[in-house]
Amino acid sequence: MEVLEAYKPFEIQELELSEWKQRPVKNNFFELVLIKDGEGIQCINYNDYPYEKGSVFLLPPLKCHKFILKTPSKFVFLKFTDSFFKNIQRDSIDRDKWFKEASYILSNYNQLPGEIISNDLDRNHIESLVSMILQESRNYGNESISLIKSLMTSILEVLIRNIKKSNFYEVDQNNVDDRITKMLTYINEHIDKPSHLKVDHLAEVFMMSSTYVSEFFRKQVKISLREYIIKAKLKLVEIRLINSDYTLTEIADDLGFTDVSHLSKTFKRYVGMSIKEFKLNGDYVLLKKTQCST
Repeated sequence: MEVLEAYKPFEIQELELSEWKQRPVKNNFFELVLIKDGEGIQCINYNDYPYEKGSVFLLPPLKCHKFILKTPSKFVFLKFTDSFFKNIQRDSIDRDKWFKEASYILSNYNQLPGEIISNDLDRNHIESLVSMILQESRNYGNESISLIKSLMTSILEVLIRNIKKSNFYEVDQNNVDDRITKMLTYINEHIDKPSHLKVDHLAEVFMMSSTYVSEFFRKQVKISLREYIIKAKLKLVEIRLINSDYTLTEIADDLGFTDVSHLSKTFKRYVGMSIKEFKLNGDYVLLKKTQCST
């Protein structure tokens, strides 16, 4: 059985499968997956993780993911589409915040398999919110768009809360210092505030000497603090270029680049192509943890 409803700014699909069939949907943003029944294996980037009834995952913007079914399984896919962020007048604070929250999720969770929800209470919240969205989309259609936006915003809040509680960063899990997880979270929460990212400010927040902050960061993350901040900003640039109609001037101003020229040169250096070439290509570069074949 398949039920497909597509009301912007989302697409929702309910599937009951006895074997996995590759879905043609491209995840420009990301999808939340709720397992309503069944058990099996989720595979992303050749890494496996078991699933069961009640499991909640995020599918990243990668083509190489699948589910290996051990028993017939029922999935609900809730796709956060890019159409909501394009060709609109951004005169609503809520819409701007909605986009930034979705971008935070996409740029900060690790593209590995595994559940995104860390506790039963939040899992119940997600199940209830998804159930309401399904009911609304079936029974009221376009009349439900406003309510569904609110429900999706609530889902984003739950996801963000769990991302901030968990370690989705690429650090050595066998030798991780709790301070680096907190520092990475702080940096990504304040990535659009250059004054908060200065070494002296980070030293004050995390009670370290200014001379030790950069050494500590490089030891834990294996790249320099400066390079990490630049790449974190450029991941958000990629998201905005693909999923929104922000102008280059707006992007440069929001993320602390001196001007469009500074943004363009930095982008070309780290991404390996011009902004124009990137938009024509229409696919993420830095945001992808690894490249893989299907």
